[in-house]
Amino acid sequence: MGKGKFAARKQKRDAKARRWRDPIYARRQLGLDVKSDPLEGAPQARGIVLEKVGIEAKQPNSAIRKCVRVQLIKNGRQVTAFAAGDGAINFIDEHDEVEIEGIGGRLGRSMGDIPGVRFVVTKVNNVSLNEMVIGRKEKPRR
Repeated sequence: MGKGKFAARKQKRDAKARRWRDPIYARRQLGLDVKSDPLEGAPQARGIVLEKVGIEAKQPNSAIRKCVRVQLIKNGRQVTAFAAGDGAINFIDEHDEVEIEGIGGRLGRSMGDIPGVRFVVTKVNNVSLNEMVIGRKEKPRR
């Protein structure tokens, strides 16, 4: 590789070519994370609840984490979302409209002991799920 007085152009060109060997750079440039993301890069998305599911926590914990299967309105994809809060699953019924967002794991992956769940329910029928859990708001009837 040239290191001489007039080698800047070659060094710049070579550095540009080498960047593609970095997997993070290549994925970002090709937009692979946005393409594979069910939310298509958006921070939140709305969907319809298909069913309630209980997911077993990973070792060493033993619990049934209450989740819901949601079909997104924007693209029809199905995702699993966690219902956070004590008794929160009781405020969610089938065919309710929910708003989901990322659960906050590293690089958009699942978090904690819930395997394969990357999203969390924030609103049910346009009312905050947390407000309903703490008893501040009632669930609206659709």
